[in-house]
Amino acid sequence: MQWRSIVVGLLVLRVLLNCAVWLVFGLGPSWGFDFPIKFTFNLHKIQLLQDGDRATVKTNAWLQHMYDNRNPQAKTCSKISGNSPKKSYLSFFQEGRDDYDRKYSSFPDALKVKMRGMARDMFYFGYDNYMKFAFPEDELNPIACEGRGPDVLNPSNININDVLGNYSLTLIDALDTLLVLGNVTEFHRAVKLVIDTVSFDKDSTVQVFEANIRILGSLISAHILLTDPRHPFGDIALKDYDNELLHLAHDLAVRLLPAFENTSTGIPYPRVNLKRGVPPDSINETCTAGAGSLLVEFGILSRLIGDSTFEWVARRAVKALWNLRSNETGLLGNVVNIQTGQWVGKQSGLGAGMDSFYEYLLKSYILFGEKEDYRMFSAVYESIQSHLRRGREACNEGDGDPPLYVNVNMFNGQIMNTWIDSLQAFFPGLQVLNGDVENAICLHAFYYAIWKRFGALPERYNWQLQAPDVLFYPLRPELVESTYLLYQATKNPFYLHVGMDILESLEKNTKVRCGYATLHHVVDKSKEDRMESFFLSETCKYLYLLFDEDNPLHKSESKYIFTTEGHVVPIDQRFREKSWEDQFPCEEPNKDQLVYGHRNKNDIFSFRRYGLPLKSIYMRQIDHMVGLS
Repeated sequence: MQWRSIVVGLLVLRVLLNCAVWLVFGLGPSWGFDFPIKFTFNLHKIQLLQDGDRATVKTNAWLQHMYDNRNPQAKTCSKISGNSPKKSYLSFFQEGRDDYDRKYSSFPDALKVKMRGMARDMFYFGYDNYMKFAFPEDELNPIACEGRGPDVLNPSNININDVLGNYSLTLIDALDTLLVLGNVTEFHRAVKLVIDTVSFDKDSTVQVFEANIRILGSLISAHILLTDPRHPFGDIALKDYDNELLHLAHDLAVRLLPAFENTSTGIPYPRVNLKRGVPPDSINETCTAGAGSLLVEFGILSRLIGDSTFEWVARRAVKALWNLRSNETGLLGNVVNIQTGQWVGKQSGLGAGMDSFYEYLLKSYILFGEKEDYRMFSAVYESIQSHLRRGREACNEGDGDPPLYVNVNMFNGQIMNTWIDSLQAFFPGLQVLNGDVENAICLHAFYYAIWKRFGALPERYNWQLQAPDVLFYPLRPELVESTYLLYQATKNPFYLHVGMDILESLEKNTKVRCGYATLHHVVDKSKEDRMESFFLSETCKYLYLLFDEDNPLHKSESKYIFTTEGHVVPIDQRFREKSWEDQFPCEEPNKDQLVYGHRNKNDIFSFRRYGLPLKSIYMRQIDHMVGLS
């Protein structure tokens, strides 16, 4: 009898602990979001989240999925009833009308102008204070009102040193945002500052991925916008500009190339020293997103300067990762050994370590027109829907929970943990680009419901406990980006209300003396003294564009996309052409064909012969090993 008492006592204790967690974080059962949302959006349901009302307790269907993975049905979506015909996503916004629906069915022009001004002011408050208190350092500490550079006293502090390279990061990252806001004068001044003050000849060890998306991508974007009057902002030519931004971009890309040397798979090392190459103590492990999200920037650079080197190494890394995917599920893991090709991290998800890999498969196809990129994207998107997506088939009807994408084992599709992270909020925007608007609407509503609860997105949210696992919010842009793209796709005013909610939350919860600060804790709103560069390059940019219907980006006859760091890139026929094919019929470079450019006063590039340390025979052997030949 004693053991029965102990068991009963433990069960009671567990129930009390679960109740305590729910009460502390103000969350209800199921996901704590009072779904389903009917689009009309059942927007009253979302509103009630903030007001604290709770619906009737439902069973947590996710627990059944978690503990019943051996059942093949657990990996498929619950079906809609036979009497429920599939509807267009437009019907989500056209059904019943109640007071809450009417509240979100319009957005007055005057309010739109006000929010646009608020977004502009937010950008300039951060940008002006960076220029006043931090430049030429990399970031602004907005609480102390001072600059921040690499942590030279602690080289192992990769949270800082992966990003900060002592190269005026925030200024460079914000260049095209100045144009989006229509400030050509400040854009020209910023470009001159970059040309006059920035050098990459620094003893800084940085992450290849971060340097690529934040620095290389911004330099390329600003150069294109400066030099081509056909593109969205028209003729904004700078007097005496001599392609200096393109030269800087090329110089940086050359300094990143050593990451691709001495790797048995063609997958690059995660970090390089800008002056000395790969550090001797560099690890042999990298994440899928870090190694597989270089193709957009490297590819554009190659096509601008007519040198295939950069696109070739980036594309080869993508193909090497692709050939390591699971034969059973078609999924990739999140961490790989670059020498052995073995998966160190077997988790497959949509967030950290994976996110931009998917994004760049699609965007590379859009930019370069390479059908192989879209074949890879389509295949992995199908695998995501088959193995990561849980819940009912339709967002807005049917039995079971609304859809959610979980983290699974790449080899068998079984759930590995019960959290999602804030980076996954980019995925609805990617679904919009892929034309899957219905699923984008539903998934976006899930992340917005979390935002409504906390006034921010916690870095990790546990959908089983309905509570944050990791509590900080570093001013990330992913939810804003998806909100903007969904508004462009649907023109439904609901997304303007979402943007207003996000904008007001940031203003209320993150604004400090000299800028906007990272939230250390999304519940108590305590702060950390850091304003990452993506706040100006992405978060403020997408918020401004959301409310600026007449922006040149929206009116231009030219089409464009955003890089994963939010930099504007036109969809241009010249990016569909490979000028080097006229010179070298064989696409694979060799030591006699590879050239690195350097500046010449009389020409954009004067080329000198320079053989890669990786010999062409060795490259072909590697290609054979990973199945590329």
